[in-house]
Amino acid sequence: MSVLSIKKHKWKIITAFVLIALYFFTRLVSLTQLPIFVDEAIYLRWAQIAKNDANWRFISLTDGKQPLYVWLTMVMMKLIKDPMVAGRFVSVLAGLGSMITIWVVSHFLFKSYRLAFLAAFLYLIFPFALVYDRMALMETTVGFFSVLSLLFGILLVKTLRLDVTLLLGGVLGGGILTKTSGFLSIYFLPLTLFLFDWKDKKRLFKLLKWAGLALLAVIISQAIYCILRLSPFFHIISQKDAFFVHPFKEWITHPFYFLKSNFQGLFDWLIGYLTWPLFLLAIGSLILVKQKIREKILLFLWFLAPFSGLVVFGKTLYPRFIFFMALPLLILVAWSLEKIFQKIKKAWLFALVCLLFLAWPLSVDFQLLFYPSKASIPQPDKEQYITSWPAGYGVKEIVAFANKKAKDGKIFIATEGTFGLMPASLELYLWDHPNVEIKGFFPVEKIPEEVLEKAKIMPTYFVFNETIQVPGNFPLKLIAEYPRPDPRYSMRLYQVLSSALK
Repeated sequence: MSVLSIKKHKWKIITAFVLIALYFFTRLVSLTQLPIFVDEAIYLRWAQIAKNDANWRFISLTDGKQPLYVWLTMVMMKLIKDPMVAGRFVSVLAGLGSMITIWVVSHFLFKSYRLAFLAAFLYLIFPFALVYDRMALMETTVGFFSVLSLLFGILLVKTLRLDVTLLLGGVLGGGILTKTSGFLSIYFLPLTLFLFDWKDKKRLFKLLKWAGLALLAVIISQAIYCILRLSPFFHIISQKDAFFVHPFKEWITHPFYFLKSNFQGLFDWLIGYLTWPLFLLAIGSLILVKQKIREKILLFLWFLAPFSGLVVFGKTLYPRFIFFMALPLLILVAWSLEKIFQKIKKAWLFALVCLLFLAWPLSVDFQLLFYPSKASIPQPDKEQYITSWPAGYGVKEIVAFANKKAKDGKIFIATEGTFGLMPASLELYLWDHPNVEIKGFFPVEKIPEEVLEKAKIMPTYFVFNETIQVPGNFPLKLIAEYPRPDPRYSMRLYQVLSSALK
């Protein structure tokens, strides 16, 4: 790039660097402030096992989960010692990819640098993104592949090029290797035909060419997905999907029974993260100005189609399921803000308008970064990640306690739970310690005989995470209690008393 070109694009280069710097600041500051979450512990433990044993590279399929995120975390664990930081940093990078891709899609569709930077900035401050870009979960990676699929789908319908087809096939393959929801990018690929030139005299030939290239992209994605058939656990994916989404044969028996509750829950969560002002800006972009209407309809349908599908077929729902769906709405919000700027034409007044619209998301961001227990996010997410039993308050302290005690000899740690936060979070940090043995038990209606036998020969401890009140007749001595913001729940570490067994 020449000096003249750099000067010409100086403000764009500076803005890009500022956005990227702010992104890394907001995503990396206090990255470990939130404790490890139950699903994080599972995914990270899978990645750790896969890293150390090639025979278990498809371990996530044992629970019906596609393995790409686990593989990426496995690689990151070779570079970053702390497994939780490694897993969360994968999400940080995926989120950066989403922000950049949103910028590219915005600029390609609307040919405006200011609009593209506005869209990227909206992703930067989007509380939904701030939560999931900082967690070792699949959602940010799913979002990245979703917007990337949208980008290459748009490029394919505009260019009808083979190289774009090959890239689209790879991206679609990456999406379905991450999570089953990646298939939605395949199902809704025909939506990109909103940008097809239907007035072209050669439209029939070009439409057939698009169909052939799109089919090739889908075939490539399926060829990539076939990698999973190497595992004997491949069939568990469909079983796991049936837990979250009604299979058609089940849905047809009660097609509208859950419609109202699903819509109310999902929409409330969307508004909880996006806020009403920004949602109305997104809708207003479709109604108030008819310019670029096909582009805006495509973006809205890229949200509405999967959202409607989840409303109709959803069975077990969480806010994180709609994260990737919400991302195209940010571009529509940016479009409306760009139109507002064109109307008022005064930078200071536009900044004031933006502040009014963005004050609430910014305040939530501040809470998430520095006072997460007070963050105004949808209640299901707040309970899971911050206040209730799925949040692993006390894990770090128990790991430190175990390392200290194990210096003097072998110890045994029993946990309440055989899958999930316990024992996975402890195994994550203590799996290779020669003096520490960990085993989970569930349900714990009494202290298992195996634990009692261990207590006779070595220091033995029991970690309770879900039981609110441990029976007083258990031969246990409370060592430490680690409270959560919700006072009903706390993680407790007990020593099993060998003297009580005699």
